[in-house]
Amino acid sequence: MKALAIHAGPKALKHIREHGLRAQDIAIIPAAAGGPKGLIFQKMDQWLFGSWLPSAPRERTLIGASIGAWRMAAACQADPVEAFRKLGDLYCEQCYPRNPTPRFVSDSCERFLAEFITGHEQHMVAHPYHRLQILVSRGRKLLKAPTRNLSVTAGFGLAALGNLVSRSQLANHLSRVVVGDERDPAFWLKAKFDAFDTSFMPLSAKNLSGALLASGTLPFIMEPVRDIPGAPAGTFWDGGLIDYHLALPYSRVSGNPEGGLVLYPHFGEHIVPGWLDKSLPWRRANIGRNSSWLDNVVVLSPTRTFLQTLSRSKLPDRNDFLYYGDNNDFRILNWKLAISEGVRLRDELAEFVENPDPARVKPL
Repeated sequence: MKALAIHAGPKALKHIREHGLRAQDIAIIPAAAGGPKGLIFQKMDQWLFGSWLPSAPRERTLIGASIGAWRMAAACQADPVEAFRKLGDLYCEQCYPRNPTPRFVSDSCERFLAEFITGHEQHMVAHPYHRLQILVSRGRKLLKAPTRNLSVTAGFGLAALGNLVSRSQLANHLSRVVVGDERDPAFWLKAKFDAFDTSFMPLSAKNLSGALLASGTLPFIMEPVRDIPGAPAGTFWDGGLIDYHLALPYSRVSGNPEGGLVLYPHFGEHIVPGWLDKSLPWRRANIGRNSSWLDNVVVLSPTRTFLQTLSRSKLPDRNDFLYYGDNNDFRILNWKLAISEGVRLRDELAEFVENPDPARVKPL
């Protein structure tokens, strides 16, 4: 009755068979968008960034969108164990009235982020080893500088229709912005790999908050972010719109002489490229011509057996705000219970690291 599923691409699986899973080999840690789902990894994150990875210090890229960017920002604080605890508490304790306005939600998230990062900004953008990369989506065409709700509705309606035809069509409506540590050359991202125009801007203490807010700005639920210091003019939205589960060309770092594995704690074994692809089962990163991108990736995810032990037999998600309604205390209780159950994921990973069993690892 395992809680943790382990899947790996062919190069990663070969490496585990020969060497086990070693902290010194981890080059990149991605973190997906997904709102409250990210809470399930709090205990694992605290162990990874508070104990295991520091045992083998090296430069690592931490890249995320939305809640994933917030998690990776927590990892870059001087005390990551405390930072993940605080992030979990602040996230769980969000409370909203029925039908809140987008301005209300945006203001609430701004206060959330201020409490989370204030006083820690400089360490987060200049961590001795971690290189933080925050993914944001920038509007194009009708979404470039919408002044009315009608423009936003029409813009995202056309984006959804285009994406249904082909993911490359979404690039007509959104471009990718990477706000990242300029010490990280990020060569694996800078050579064009998909249809989206991608721009890079240096992360700083001045734009950290704006980048994190933009990366988690849900269309219609929140007001778009219109100003990120140092960014080109534009309207910025949730990074998960383009990079929901971060289907990126990780295999480009597989030859890194310092170790080129990608360790990916994720909500499930499937990697969905964009938020609009959720309902398109044929749109998966491990299907088709780009599947080789995942050759050096190790995905850690909760098993179905584990999910059955949680409240409502699932991970926390945004729909819980509607399900629990005004009963915030009950929602918060169940979310914090899910966090505590995540200890089982942490412990199974720690056991696997200590006593690697390649038979547990399934092909990705």
